[in-house]
This record gives sequence, structure tokens and C-alpha cells, in this order.
Amino acid sequence: MEESSLNSVKIMHGRKLFNRAFASIYAFAIIALFYHHTVTLTLSIPSIFMLISDVILAFMWFTSQSFFINPISRQQFPENLEKLVNKNDFPAIDIFICTADPFKEPPLTTVNTALSVLAYDYPMDKLSVYVSDDGGSKLNLFALTEAVKFAKNWLPYCKENKIEQRCPEEYFRRNHTTNSQFQIIESLYEDMKMRIENVVERGEVVEECITDPQQRAAFSKWTKGFTPNDHPAIIQVLLESDKDKDIKGYSIPNLIYVSREKSTTSLHHFKAGALNALLRVSEAMTNAPLILTLDCDMYSNDPQTPQRILCYFCDPSIKCKLGYVQFPQRYHGLNEDDIYGGDNVRTFRISPTGLDGLGGPDNCGTGCFFNRRALFGSPSSVTSLGHSEDSHIRNICISSVSVIEQARHVASCNYEYYTDWGTKMGIKYGTLVEDIFTGYMMQCEGWDSIFCNTERPAFLGEVPINLNEVLSQVKRWSFGHLEVLSCKYSPLTFGTKALGILRANCYIHYVLWPIWCIPVTLYACVPQLSLLNNISIFPKVFDPWFFLYVFLFFGAYAHDFIQFMLFEGTIKRYWNDQRMWYVKALSPYLFASIEFLTKKLGITTKGFNVTSKVAGQDERKMYDQSVFTFGIPSPMFVPLATISIINLIAFLRGIATIIFRMESLDEFFVQLFIAGFAAVNCLPIYEAMLLRSDHGRMPKRIVVTSAVLAGVLCIAFSLIVN
Repeated sequence: MEESSLNSVKIMHGRKLFNRAFASIYAFAIIALFYHHTVTLTLSIPSIFMLISDVILAFMWFTSQSFFINPISRQQFPENLEKLVNKNDFPAIDIFICTADPFKEPPLTTVNTALSVLAYDYPMDKLSVYVSDDGGSKLNLFALTEAVKFAKNWLPYCKENKIEQRCPEEYFRRNHTTNSQFQIIESLYEDMKMRIENVVERGEVVEECITDPQQRAAFSKWTKGFTPNDHPAIIQVLLESDKDKDIKGYSIPNLIYVSREKSTTSLHHFKAGALNALLRVSEAMTNAPLILTLDCDMYSNDPQTPQRILCYFCDPSIKCKLGYVQFPQRYHGLNEDDIYGGDNVRTFRISPTGLDGLGGPDNCGTGCFFNRRALFGSPSSVTSLGHSEDSHIRNICISSVSVIEQARHVASCNYEYYTDWGTKMGIKYGTLVEDIFTGYMMQCEGWDSIFCNTERPAFLGEVPINLNEVLSQVKRWSFGHLEVLSCKYSPLTFGTKALGILRANCYIHYVLWPIWCIPVTLYACVPQLSLLNNISIFPKVFDPWFFLYVFLFFGAYAHDFIQFMLFEGTIKRYWNDQRMWYVKALSPYLFASIEFLTKKLGITTKGFNVTSKVAGQDERKMYDQSVFTFGIPSPMFVPLATISIINLIAFLRGIATIIFRMESLDEFFVQLFIAGFAAVNCLPIYEAMLLRSDHGRMPKRIVVTSAVLAGVLCIAFSLIVN
């Protein structure tokens, strides 16, 4: 164990030894599998497809092992912080909150996130919150002006009562008391909430909603011709710590509304472009050395979070090369069984824990504290956090005309022309997963990162609660991964040289997510179609090679199950998580791969879509009851329904064959098992196709299309192999 007065690092020796021992045994099994392929390979279609599948599965398994080579855990000691660093010397923090569409990302959600970080237990003059409204919506600005009034009551209430949960919506949902102070603050919140929701429901900010001259001046910027994709830059200082006070007379953090300039003739680079605009605007206004990036739905769940990250950024042994500290993405509102695997345990906890032992986790895009200087070059080319001469400019009035004009200038849509923004500076462009790409490039430049997985989640966000939104989100991530894979800084080539094989393997595994669609689709079709045609493609039950397949299947699942359970998983959640892996491979990974190939061929594809955080009552009810929602005729449901039909037919046909031909059980057992396993995973799909009559049932056109496609595949396969 390595320990300083601010933090400690502990190698998980038990997990490390277990993982390495298992990997050694499993590797020998894979070698044996390919030997078996070599001696039994024929030129038949099923044999070739199974070999292709196993090659890809083996490669993906190999890349995944880097995550388990050296897992570590960390602990922080914020109680020691003020013994080493005077509170007045704490570094300032600029907090970036990003939103884009008020109808998919409710303004009230953004307000709650902003209020939760404004109320941090941190020197008020050291905090600045920037809200990026990339759609330039009056609704978001109105919501923030309402939040300003409430914040002046909420912040002192939290500190006087030592409230841990500082997201108002969550606090009032969990707490009910007759205390007069509580009832007053709750009433203020409900009034604010009602005004915001009324305006959002109306879809516009009418004149009677604007109650003071300052608000009227702010909203005057929305002139005729103003659209979400074509409008001037808007910078509005809503709170200024040097001037504004709470109801107790204490300072209050800065709060700035930012909507960068948009033009239909300019590239905007989605969220990456918005973050880079915030980088420049904040540099012109507050220029804090630390930056926290948050999605609008990811509220603070721990007011002590800034002190925790200072346990790293103020540690002289690591701060010089520390680029960022990443917290895991955790979520509230998950149903008991997490039917859509929304907690993403592997992606946001298991994998970062492993990467942390190799030099640092990937950047997840939210809940990440950056060293500002790390976004402008390698450690050798920029000044370290503790010695930055221009790290915090406080001798200017951020609401002055000159500062606002400078901020508008750097937020203009043509400011980045002929500069290194998005390539050598700031958040990286060229992919929809700007977060993982930026973190990866920072590590290639020599910066380290730290995974801070605290007992109390630092941040809690929202997850999509209908299947189409889940699949659309995964498709977007997968498309972005392929963009990283194909760029000149690909982990396969550049990353291997810059990071070494172990760390590069982790990023290779990430960016190759979409190719899971190949082996999973083949294993979900070929054995079953072969079974329908009485073609055996696996060893018989009493063949010694049969036990190799048994070990490979159950060994992989057992290892994965153990890793999942070590991170506070449950058996039901694990089952749903592995089912969603199967679903993702068959649908969004497949669609992302096709969309990426069509883009490379010059065929126009859809751009970035914001994941909706708005849920109807029916959707929420079905989600809370752990019922899948297939309500809309999404093309991404077609492969799921098609595979489900093929597996069900194959399984029933196999059972019938066994009943009337007992000798075939030995020969077709593996294929029958695969079809049965897939069919069990597809139970929610069968239910949605055949049994349900509610709004979440699968649309008839999807069922009919899938049935026809399944029939075509069965006939085509039969013609090819016979």
C-alpha cells in the first residue's frame, strides 16, 4: 500500500492473483479451441462462420484482460487537507454544465444540478458555475433566473443545517418534516418549480413572466430570426460573488449563462464544441485552474467532493502530471432489477478500476475534474497546476462590458478557424465520444489520471427508461468508438506506441465494442439454422472436446459474474445486464457499424441526437415494474425480433427432434442449448410480440417484418447448405 497524508493506494492482491490465474488457464483453453478448429475445419458455411466468430471473441477477450491485470482501490483523507493547505489557498474551480434541448433535458433538471454544485462546502469566491445552453433557449435562461432567487435561500439553509443532499428535488423527495424552516424553503422550491414548469409547458417566456429589468435586458437578446442553430453568442452573468449575497449576507458563487454563437454555415462539433467555448469563456472571466464537467442531469450527491479531489491535486508527489480525476457515473431512479443494464457497472466501475492500476481511467465525460493546463498540451509543455502564473484572475469584474465582450468574442463560431482548438488544445474533435477520445489523447501526451470511487456517490444522474432511447444512446457511443478506431491516433497503432500494449489494449477494447455484433449475431443464427437443417457443428456430448466448450462458456460467465458481484451487484441485475449485452450486440452495435460504413462510403447519416431525460407516466410505470418498452416502430427492434423468432423455432424444433429421435440429443445438444439460452434471454421480446396489449407492446409492423426476415434467412441458409 502507498499512503500519504492526503490519500492512499491499495493493490487488490487477491483479485489480481485470481484474475491472472484464470487468464492463464483460459488462454490455454482458447489455444486448444483453435487447435480443434484446425483439425476439424471444413469449407462448409457453418464451420467458417464459427471460426470467424471464435477469432473475434478470442481477440476481444485478450484485449479485455488488461482491465484485470492490476486493479487498485484508493482512499482520500479530506480531514487532513486544511492541515497542509490553508483554506484561502484552495484552488478555484470552474464548473461546466452542458445542456442542449429543453424538451429532452428539462430546465428544472439543469437547475437542480446547478443548485447542487453552487451549494458545495467550498469557499464561495472560489466557485464559478457556467451553464452552456447549446440550443440557446429562453426556457433555460428563465429557469436559471428563477434558480438565482431560490439559491439565495437554499445555500445558507444547506450550510446551517449541514445538509448532505444538496439537490433540492431529491432532498424534498426524501425528507418530510413539520419544521417551520423546512416548510418555508420547501414552499419556495415548489413555487420556483411551478413557475419553471408552467413556462416549459407553454413553450415560451411571455412578458408577464419577466419580473425585473435585469431579466428583461437578458431576454431582449432573443430577436427575430433567432433559432437554436443560428444565433449570436449570449453571455449573461446571473450571480457575481463580488456583488451578490445570500439572505444571510454571505458571498455566493458566480453563475454564468453561456450560449455560444451558432451559424448554419459553421461546424459546431456538438458537445465538444460547447465545452471548448466554455473553456475560452471561463478563461476570459475566472480562469480557475480546476474544471469540473457535468451533464445537466448529473447532480452533486456529496458536498465534500471538491475537498476529495484536492487530496490528489494538492499532493506534491502526483500533481505535476495529474491531468484529471474521474468519478464513476452512478444513477438514481434505477428500478430494482435494472432491466436495461443502465448502471453500466463494467463501463463505469469495473473497467476504470482496472485502468487506474495501469496509469489512470478513461474520461467518461461527466463527473470529471480537469487540470485546466492539461487541456493545452503535454506536461513538459505547460506549467503545472501549482505554478501557473495566470491560473486564477480575480482582479476583474466579470460583468464588466470589456469582459463580456471578450467572452462573446471567444464564443463566436468562427473563433476557432485556423487554430489548434479541438486538435492540440481543449476537448478533441472528430468523434461523438469526445470524452473518451480526449482522455485517451491526454494520456498519450503523458498526463496521468485517477479514478475516485467513493463510498457515497459523488454524482447521480438519470438513465433512459425506454428501450429505444437505451439502444439509440449505445448506437451513438458505438459510432463514436469506430471514429476513434479509424482516426490517425487509433489505439491500434498510435496508442500502442504511446501507452504500451497493456493500457492501449483497454482502449482497443473500448473502440472495438461494435464488432461484438459479428460473433454474437453469428452465434445467434448459425447454430440454430444448422439445427433446423439437421447439421451438427459442435462436438457430441461424450466427445472430450465437448468439455472444452463447456469450460469456455461457463468459465467466461463465472468470471464475469464474480467481477459484477464484487461491485455490489445482485443476481437479477447480473442476468439483466448480460441480456442487455446480448441485445446491444444484436442491434445498436450492428446499426452503428452499418452507419459508420455508409458514412465512409459518402452516404449521409444522422448527426448527434440528445438522449431524452423526459419520461411519460406510462413509461415510468412500466420501467418501475421491470417491463420492457417497445412502443415505437424502431428499426433497431427488427434484428432483436428476428433473432428471437429464429431461436424459438430452432429450440422447439430441436425439442421435437429429440422426442422422436433420442439418438440426436448427443449430436445436437450444444446447438439446442445455445438456442434455449438465447430464447430465455428473449422472453421479454416474446412477451412484447405475442402477449401484451399495452402501449409498450411491439408494433405489428415490426413483428411482421421480423417474421418475414426470419423466414427468408431460414430458406436462404437451407438453400446454401443443402
